[in-house]
Amino acid sequence: MERAEKANESWLSLTLSLAVGAVITSLTFLYMSTNKALEKIKLTLDLNKQSDQVSESTRKSLLYHTSSEKDCMRRIIEHVATLYDCPYNGIKETPNGDCLGKIDVEKKKYEWLKYEELLKRSKNFGAGLVQLGLSPGSKTNIGMYSKNCVEYTIAEYGCYHQSMVFVPLYDTFGPNACTFCINQAEISCVCVDSEIRLEALMSQAEKTKSLKYVITFDKVLESYRSKAVSFGIKCYHIDEIEKMGEESALKENPPKPSDVAVVCYTSGTTGDPKGVVLTHENVMACIAGVMFQLGEFAPNKEDTMISFLPLSHMFERCCEAACLMVGARVGYTSGDIKRLSEDFKILQPTISPVVPRVLNRIYDAVMTKAKANKITHWLLKKALASKQNEIDNNIVRNNSIWDKLVFNKIRHGMGGRIRLMVVGSAPLTSDVLNFMRCALGCIICEGYGQTECVCCCNLTIPGDGNTGHVGPPVASVYIKLVDVPDMDYYVKKGSGEICVRGTSVFQGYYKDPTKTAEALDKEGWLHTGDIGTWLENGTLRIIDRKKHLFKLSQGEYISPERVESIYVKSDLVSQVYIYGDSYKSSVVAIVVPEKEVLSAWARKNEVSGPLVDVCKDERARKAVLDDMRRIGTIDGLRSFEQAKAVFLTPEPFTIENGLLTPTMKTKREECRKVFKAEIDEIKLHEEVMPHSLAFVRIVFGFLMIIDTINERGLCVADHRWGDALTCRFPLFNFIKLLPLEWMCFLYFLMLMGALGMMIGMNFKCSCIMYLLPYVYMLLLEKSYWNNHSYLFALLAMIFTFSEANAVWLALIQFSPLI
Repeated sequence: MERAEKANESWLSLTLSLAVGAVITSLTFLYMSTNKALEKIKLTLDLNKQSDQVSESTRKSLLYHTSSEKDCMRRIIEHVATLYDCPYNGIKETPNGDCLGKIDVEKKKYEWLKYEELLKRSKNFGAGLVQLGLSPGSKTNIGMYSKNCVEYTIAEYGCYHQSMVFVPLYDTFGPNACTFCINQAEISCVCVDSEIRLEALMSQAEKTKSLKYVITFDKVLESYRSKAVSFGIKCYHIDEIEKMGEESALKENPPKPSDVAVVCYTSGTTGDPKGVVLTHENVMACIAGVMFQLGEFAPNKEDTMISFLPLSHMFERCCEAACLMVGARVGYTSGDIKRLSEDFKILQPTISPVVPRVLNRIYDAVMTKAKANKITHWLLKKALASKQNEIDNNIVRNNSIWDKLVFNKIRHGMGGRIRLMVVGSAPLTSDVLNFMRCALGCIICEGYGQTECVCCCNLTIPGDGNTGHVGPPVASVYIKLVDVPDMDYYVKKGSGEICVRGTSVFQGYYKDPTKTAEALDKEGWLHTGDIGTWLENGTLRIIDRKKHLFKLSQGEYISPERVESIYVKSDLVSQVYIYGDSYKSSVVAIVVPEKEVLSAWARKNEVSGPLVDVCKDERARKAVLDDMRRIGTIDGLRSFEQAKAVFLTPEPFTIENGLLTPTMKTKREECRKVFKAEIDEIKLHEEVMPHSLAFVRIVFGFLMIIDTINERGLCVADHRWGDALTCRFPLFNFIKLLPLEWMCFLYFLMLMGALGMMIGMNFKCSCIMYLLPYVYMLLLEKSYWNNHSYLFALLAMIFTFSEANAVWLALIQFSPLI
């Protein structure tokens, strides 16, 4: 029996030793196999000097040598000068190669259209439009109201075959905005993908008198056709148009680089959409600048791009055009955001244009899950530290031991083959960017731009592991900063409004010279409305927004987008909308909480019920607000910029409910309308009511002006005002003893301060201006320290500089009247 037990113990010991040895050997082999060669990325320039400084505020690409903005890059391939040329060059790169892919959800595979088929069908579609009676040339605008699909691109390039202008209508524009666009652009033909959008157009048919033709991509019921006919609109299927074109044998009518290619309506955060007019040269210049900056990492014929961002947005369309130009493949997703991960896995793309919201979701999901387990969280932190160390040394790879053990699932979730990711449309936080670079082991470049400069004017250099900037200018533009005095941004201090000039800058807003003049100055500089600063290494950092500002009652300006970008860093916050106005002294926040994080907080703090009930709980509101204010303090928000109250809503801001633009920006005016009741409910009672404060300002300012005038002998009115004030304010007797120059100067300060009070000038400035004489007197004559008026004046100065509570500041400020 003992022998048997000893034998079992020996066997277990041997088995355990062998198992441990096998694990160590396996890990050693895995480590050695994944660390054979750590090749550094070949950088195209010195990361310490990434742009060429033309003047104090102006910079351009260091990679492309130009003598002026007129010499900026126009094309990357000499014979590819227009969008029409792109697929023709693509077929040269990959004869008989796959071009556009459509997913078969049931079979879980992609069906591909060849380049040859794309060119044939596009040519026939363009010819078919002419057969309908539409005139070839840039005076004909063709609308597109559809999600991303193969037919979308066929129709777009069909327009270019006859030099027609393509007018995309955002998939989520909605019928009212579409009606505006159709009427302004006088669109006579619109392409739609489904019966739903056809019905949406028909609902507005009486308001769109220019609309004569609708082309559908899906088969539609005869009843829809009949309804269209009743409004005088003819309805065709895309196959019918292509057949008409094929039978006509009409030749192509290629565009010139200077011809208008697209009128791209920006969804805008307020008001009606604006039609951005872009020529073929504009678009090709932007594509060239980006590809030139990407260098060896630019798209090539071996690549596959996944298309899920709206093609109505220039960012996505430029990425697609670049791929078509080099012979790459483009695969369209199913359009269902819930299936996006599955679509990635089926397509296995190598290139993905992406917006921060998608990456934020991945980051939040991973971090929330990891924090639930201490071992998992520790392992993730170790993996991130190791990978970040490699990235800091210009090593980008996906075959390390950490990639196998920790990041494999994340990478597999995006197909497993991603090599290049370009992020645009909104800022991406450093934490998320670093995490995604580590997890995916690929090049991730962050770009900056707007539709008015096609899509991109700045792009980070591949291999630059630093965050907090959007890289140097691309080769198609010059960028300069200009002063914004109202916001205290000056070029001499290193910051200002970002202005862009070059070959990719738009021609103007369609039929809107007033707004064009607001955006483009006489020298051709596009004023973006964004505030930036040049870093020492020649890269640009976006620090603020000029357009979305509001002024609080105390005269301080607030940039809500800047505050929102800081608050969204809170683990409890998914989305946030900041509101304030000139009648209140503080701002409030509408917050969409992170569901999983808030739910975990609720369980820990014994707050029961569904998320809707948790959002109503005062303890939850306080927890979210406290964490937001903590983050705000860390990131340097001043007291008046911090939210004083918060409302939690479980309903996220989405494109579908009209609170986000297709580029994932908050529609501020829509949010204000939707949450008006909540905003009114949570607005705090002002520390000093605006009307009362204005009244005190006027009275005090009036008394000071009268006394100032009387004391100088400039008024023949009864001097009892002056005598009364002199009793209360010995300051005036003191001023009489000063030299004439000083007397005039101090009176001038007090007069300006008083006037500032009356007209509602910046509260801090007006306080300081008329309190300075008091402080001067205290410093010069110590005997006045016994007079309470001067001590209160000194305290008021201190409180003014420290941005103190408005109640105390007002009481101290007007203490001499007591």
